[in-house]
Order: sequence, then structure tokens, then C-alpha cells
Amino acid sequence: MKVVIVDDERLSREELKKLLKKNHPDVEILAECANAEEGKQRIEELKPDLVFLDIEMPDKTGFEMLNEINAIPDVVFISAYDEYAIKAFEFQALDYILKPIDAQRLADCIRKYQIKEEKESSNITKTEKLNKDAKVFLKDGDKCWFVPLKDIMLFESLGNYVKVHLPDSHPVIFNSLNALEERLPSDMFFRANRKFIINLNYVVSISTWVNNGYMVKLSNGMEVDLSRRQSVRFKELFAI
Repeated sequence: MKVVIVDDERLSREELKKLLKKNHPDVEILAECANAEEGKQRIEELKPDLVFLDIEMPDKTGFEMLNEINAIPDVVFISAYDEYAIKAFEFQALDYILKPIDAQRLADCIRKYQIKEEKESSNITKTEKLNKDAKVFLKDGDKCWFVPLKDIMLFESLGNYVKVHLPDSHPVIFNSLNALEERLPSDMFFRANRKFIINLNYVVSISTWVNNGYMVKLSNGMEVDLSRRQSVRFKELFAI
């Protein structure tokens, strides 16, 4: 497991590193960052599996930093305050740990990540690239679907789950947008932002949006905004 630590408090970073090195030798610390801007750069550069992220930092909050990152890895918020817990899970946090960090609490968090990874890796052909003419199997509770990939209008992130938008149903599956993005054909699906992957065949209109971004409208009536970075990428890929 590869991690990045983002916390403006040096002593807090040192304590977390000490606990990880002592009790979790399989965890590789790729970088430690003292502010959100450095954290953003290192996360985008190193692409860690997990980020330990403080919330209150001088330049910007951990929440503000995440809003600037398109492909967000799993995040564990570390804070001296419990008042941010609800908002943290709105950001699909893997966990929320209060300072000072307890060794057992950290161990529980690491195990939670490992269980999540085991569940994801147990899914068949998780890394196999899908052909745009393929059919895919979906299971939500007792209900099952076997549908053409091209019939899926978009994927919507719901924390550790993904809602699959079909024309007449919306099954929820255990998966992540990052894992799906690796498998989906890039000439059919496009990562709009950290919450949505859209099927380009269902885009009926596109208009300018705030911060030089774009808003796309799908044939089912949904509107999805492209993040600033993905708006630039969209233009680079499809402009003539």
C-alpha cells in the first residue's frame, strides 16, 4: 500500500509515520506534505493508493484541496476535531481518525482499506479492458442484468459504490470510478469529474459553464458539468 501524508503539523506527521513504520511495514510512505498545494502536486504526481489528509491547514483546507483533484484516491481524514466528520464522508472518505492518533484505530483503518481492496480484486477480470461492443454483468442485491455496454448512459460514484444509469433502471454495484475508468473504452466513455463518467454517445448538447468549463446534457435529461481540467482535456481530444 502506497500512501501520502498531508498535514501542516510536523509532530502529527512524525507520529503517523512512526506508527505506520512500526506496525505496518507493508505501507510505503511516498511523500509527506506540509500544505495543501504541495499535497495536491504530490498526489497527482505519485498517484498513491491512500492519502492521510488533515483538514485545517493555513493555505486551504483538505476539502478545498480535494475539490481541485480530479482522480481522488482513497482518503483518510485526520483531525483534532470531530465536527467535520459528516462533511468528510460527503467526500467519500474511507475513514475519519481523530488526533492524537491511536495505534489500534489506525490498524482498524488500514484493515478497512485492505478489505475494500480484497473485495474489489475478487471481482472477475477487474483489469481487463472492455470492448465497446461487449455485454456486462451487473448485480444489485437479488437482481441481475446482462446488458450491452453501449446502453449504459453514465456511471455515478456513491462512495465505495457506483450507480449505473441504464435507460430503464439504475443498479448500484460495488466498484469505484477509478477502477471502471481503467476498463472502459476511452472512445465511448469520458471522465467528466470525480463523480461521473459519461457515455459520449448520449451527449445531446454542450454549453459553456463557470470557470471556463463545460456543461453537457444527456439524452435522459441529466446535466453533468465537466471539471476545469476535464474541460481542457475534452477540448483537446474532440476539437477540430
